[in-house]
Amino acid sequence: MLWAALLLPSAPDAESPPIDAVRGLSLWCLQFTPRVAIVEESAVVMELKASVRLFGGGKALRARVEEEAKDLGVTQVSWAPTSLAAVAFARAGVPNGFREPLDRLLDRLPMSCLVGVTRHEATLSRIGCRTLGDVRKLPRGGLSRRFDKELLCQLDQAYGLLPEAHERVVMPETFRSRLELPSRIEHAPAILFGARRLLMQLCGWLTARHAGVTTCTLKWCHDVMRSKTAGDGGELTIRTAEPMRDLEHLSRLLAEHLAKVELKAPVGDLELLADDVIPLEERSASLIPDPRAGDESLTLVLERIAARLGADKVLRPVTGEDHRPEWSVHWQPAPLPHPRQLARQDELPQPNFLLDKPLRLDTHENRPRFQGPLQLITGPHRVEGGWWHRVSAEEGATALNVQRDYWVANSAYAGTLWIYQERLADDQTAWYLQGRFA
Repeated sequence: MLWAALLLPSAPDAESPPIDAVRGLSLWCLQFTPRVAIVEESAVVMELKASVRLFGGGKALRARVEEEAKDLGVTQVSWAPTSLAAVAFARAGVPNGFREPLDRLLDRLPMSCLVGVTRHEATLSRIGCRTLGDVRKLPRGGLSRRFDKELLCQLDQAYGLLPEAHERVVMPETFRSRLELPSRIEHAPAILFGARRLLMQLCGWLTARHAGVTTCTLKWCHDVMRSKTAGDGGELTIRTAEPMRDLEHLSRLLAEHLAKVELKAPVGDLELLADDVIPLEERSASLIPDPRAGDESLTLVLERIAARLGADKVLRPVTGEDHRPEWSVHWQPAPLPHPRQLARQDELPQPNFLLDKPLRLDTHENRPRFQGPLQLITGPHRVEGGWWHRVSAEEGATALNVQRDYWVANSAYAGTLWIYQERLADDQTAWYLQGRFA
């Protein structure tokens, strides 16, 4: 068995850490294994033997747990063959319970490392006991008669002589976690330090549920010593373009939003809620390393820029089901809706850039010219219709009807162009430049 015990610092006026912090830590642990339990409301233990291969081996798993646990405020992570032994090692500051035989390491620990023994520490110290090994040397019959059964039970479970039974942490259907800040915060960007811990808990919960979040809300409560006009607190909603559980991106996105917030009073408590949770389709890892795997996608980059400059400052094209080039693409603020909501693009070649207004071309012997003669490559592609769109004008309603033959043309100086031929009222034709290919 491979048990890990994680300890949080105790509150200044209490013997154990806040229960909200312990429960939040247990939610983060669920991403590694479902066998997570809270021991004596002060420590979180998890059994990781079955997860070693999944996370790249025991050494990699230990390194990841210990490194990420620091950001959650964990002061000690210890490893042992039993859960109570891991908790005892964590309280004694011993990180590795596998370097020597278990009984030899436990025998050297003080009695305060096991709660079942600590309750009788005063009595046991008067008869010369200082360590767990001293207690084990006492006659078992006398211990069972003079003390409660919890003392011997915890000793036997810690040493692996009796099976352990813990009430596992049940994964909640919704995520809601609170954090009491160690000191009052007066500037909104400083909230990110505490909010990142809540985001780590959220990402752990999402990983355990194989899901991602598209909307989450960060709430804060003002200090009780506040003005009447400040209110109880405030909140901030974060939205993402696609379901995700990327801690770094969520942190950067939150930082951009917090930079625009001005607190009305000092903040003492934070709360994070996951509003929209969507299941994710997991992708199998490739056996061939992909150097691009660590790059941030364009969607995430645009999302962060939109959070900084405003959604109306970052636009992306959305295709529509219309054969007229002027109406086939619409510009919407980023981020885009889900890809399944987008219309399919025409399979015919379309230009990368359209002119705001078509440019009439010069002709020679009814052949179009633009910086010299144009060579027609493909076409014609006839577009006719649009009578359903009308605009009001001073002289009356004008139909946006078009009758055009589109061509892909090549210019020796301007590159590949998108032009069309339009039939005029006097049975004449005119050529126009509509767009360019990149």
